[in-house]
Amino acid sequence: MLKTAIAYLKQPIKAAPLAVFRILFGVLMAFATVRFVAGGWVEKYYVTPIYHFKYFGFEFIPNLGQYTYILFAITFLSAIGIALGYKYKYSTVLFFLSFTYCELIDKTYYLNHYYFVSIIGFLLIFIPANSYFSLDAKRYPKIAFHKIPRYNIWVIKAMLCIVYFYAGLAKLNSDWLIKAMPLQIWLPSRDYLPVLGGLFQKEWIHYIMSWSGALYDLSIPFLLCYKRTRVFAFVLVIIFHVLTRILFPIGVFPYVMICSTLIFFTASFHETIIAKLKAIFKINSIHHYKVFVWAPNFKNRFITTTFALFFAFQVIFPFRYLWYPDELFWTEEGYRFSWRVMLVEKGGFVQYKIVNPESGNWFYVDHSKFLTDYQEKQLRTQADFILEFAHFLEQYYKDKGIKNPEVYVNSYIALNGRLSQRYIDPKVDLTKVKDSWKHKDWIMPFKDKIYGF
Repeated sequence: MLKTAIAYLKQPIKAAPLAVFRILFGVLMAFATVRFVAGGWVEKYYVTPIYHFKYFGFEFIPNLGQYTYILFAITFLSAIGIALGYKYKYSTVLFFLSFTYCELIDKTYYLNHYYFVSIIGFLLIFIPANSYFSLDAKRYPKIAFHKIPRYNIWVIKAMLCIVYFYAGLAKLNSDWLIKAMPLQIWLPSRDYLPVLGGLFQKEWIHYIMSWSGALYDLSIPFLLCYKRTRVFAFVLVIIFHVLTRILFPIGVFPYVMICSTLIFFTASFHETIIAKLKAIFKINSIHHYKVFVWAPNFKNRFITTTFALFFAFQVIFPFRYLWYPDELFWTEEGYRFSWRVMLVEKGGFVQYKIVNPESGNWFYVDHSKFLTDYQEKQLRTQADFILEFAHFLEQYYKDKGIKNPEVYVNSYIALNGRLSQRYIDPKVDLTKVKDSWKHKDWIMPFKDKIYGF
């Protein structure tokens, strides 16, 4: 069976779906980059802040200040290169590195769709998306193929299926299905929307949207893969993501997902799109296309191994939360990078107390001196932010002349409509705690139970 699957994935098929995906992805990323810069968000998120929260293991990534604009320029130009299929290898590598670097500067702005874009950027490095309908294919007949091994298209399909299916699994929990949380909190505030605003005040709508959201995520990969249900599935994709875009400010991500799912359609569908693009831009057809036949050489074996390791990681890593003893939504240990989308509404309070161990004197910290409003919002509800900022304050007050300052936290969180509970153990000096993959036993236990994945 394994040999049959491998033979199926190696079989040459038409490259048009991958070419269309490459064009749409590149254009959307170029647009998103321009939108980000034009919106003033580079200045707001990367230049203005005094302090930046780092991902564990990536603390060495420096903030570039005004030079961050150069990174965004590289991202924009490389996205254009991807869309055109021009200097494709350089474009994909530069796009992946520049985009991912920007995301690693500050975890405050982590979003699942930024992670998704980085992943797609990484995958594009290893697949010949420039082999058809590209400037590279026109200039270099050696790399021009109208058929490529099937796995080059299926790696994109597989990643989309993982994103949707894992998002659906994450919704199979008692808060989402039994309490319709956090939609019961979010939807009523959208009362300004015409027609929908009135419906969103109805509790039964909250439950319908919760259950239909879970069903959609779990079923859409299968509906897209099956030819007879594909058009129906794509209509659902459009409705789902347009509604998501109306309700929540998540930028171009809905359009990225809508365009990405086109890759499930037949090659003839994509060839029609390419034919129309040729007619619009008056592009001459290329007649030197060949068939890319997979050969067992070092390069192809390396790429195959890379994909195998990559997808093993994508399947296993989201389940790392099972290693930790307390409630995932409470501690968020294993929450990021696991396709858990919009499952939590947290309100929090955090107050830092600095103690001089020599004199016994103490005082509270005004974090607004160091953080932006959005950074403060993230700080109030996430333990790794709280710990990291405690170490920043330790060094800051050392530099101010306090020898070995102690840092304690008074912290409370309200999770998905529950009454607030104490979050961080107030007796723990956080300067004595180092971040790691281990369970954060200085987080107070959750006084409730959420059942599910």
